[in-house]
Amino acid sequence: MSAEQLFERPEGSYRLHRYPHLPKLPLRAWDAADELLLQHLDELQQQGQTLPPPLILNDAFGALAVALHQQHPSSCGDSYLAQKALALNLAGNGIDPGKVRLLAPFDPPPKAIKLLLIKLPKTLSLLEDQLCRVRPYLAPDCRIIGAAMAKHIQRSSVELFEQLIGPSRCSLAKKKARLLFAELDPAKPDIDSPYPSRYQLEGSQYQVFNQAGVFSREKLDIGTRLFLQQIPSGIGGGRIIDLGCGNGLVGLIAAEQNPDARLLFTDESFRALASAKQTFEAAFGDRRSAEFIADNCLEQQPDNSAALVLNNPPFHQQQSVGDHIARQMFRDARRVLQPGGELRVIGNRHLGYHQQLRRLFGNCELIANNPKFVVLSAIKR
Repeated sequence: MSAEQLFERPEGSYRLHRYPHLPKLPLRAWDAADELLLQHLDELQQQGQTLPPPLILNDAFGALAVALHQQHPSSCGDSYLAQKALALNLAGNGIDPGKVRLLAPFDPPPKAIKLLLIKLPKTLSLLEDQLCRVRPYLAPDCRIIGAAMAKHIQRSSVELFEQLIGPSRCSLAKKKARLLFAELDPAKPDIDSPYPSRYQLEGSQYQVFNQAGVFSREKLDIGTRLFLQQIPSGIGGGRIIDLGCGNGLVGLIAAEQNPDARLLFTDESFRALASAKQTFEAAFGDRRSAEFIADNCLEQQPDNSAALVLNNPPFHQQQSVGDHIARQMFRDARRVLQPGGELRVIGNRHLGYHQQLRRLFGNCELIANNPKFVVLSAIKR
């Protein structure tokens, strides 16, 4: 067993993997912020304090829930991949899955929470939404601890805790990680989350809905603007997949361009899928139906089942940057496409997607471009 896969704890070692598990990528399923947070909880227990069942937010690959399984935690996050990783890491370490209560982003949390553990998310909007949603469920004596790598704890994050929760402070950095401690101020009123937000798509009557943390939440980004101008028509009754759908705008325009097509929106973010569903239903009401599925790329989709896959690949997973997600999306799209089916992709020029598509499909055509982005097409022969 590689040391990179062993999460050392006082009670023993846990085998932890990311999901999907990619042995050639030496990426751990935990970081120094997880270690620092657990070390702090260990110290509390050594002082004779008993840990109540915690609510854990944004546990990237289940390291916190696995380490704290004896405390019967509840774990809530936005990522389908995180949920899969947690389930597999529990099973892989022989831990009863009933020890951890798994919550979707919009599920009500447990009542009277006495220990709240938050891995700080990348976006302030997501942190704001989570704090607004969880505050009414906090017990007056709740212990609230945030954790992140030091470079990801901004002054604005601390100010948001102070605004919505109460007095807050940060620890000193250790191994480039820091903790954030907040005290619940009972005088502060509960505040409803301002999300989802929405905007009107330029040149149309469509309302675009965006849950907190979803890409391009406030306006149409320039890459998507180019992509929307290059959505194919003529698919007939075929199946169109908006892969990595975000707020669903690409699939929405594909549905408009192909009135008889069947639509699937898929993303690993539950909030993205909720945004896409709201956007689609606001546009079509009950006149059009579509599927909305949380998935690891197209893992759950059958071979040869789609006529067109539309894709704006992300180049990060959690805080790690790379092209492994795009490569999996392209492989899955080729498998799922029917012979003659098309994968159409938008991407930054410098990412070199054309080379990957040529190797995989044997062909790649430049459909459109601007100084920053390219729209590429690959056909399954």
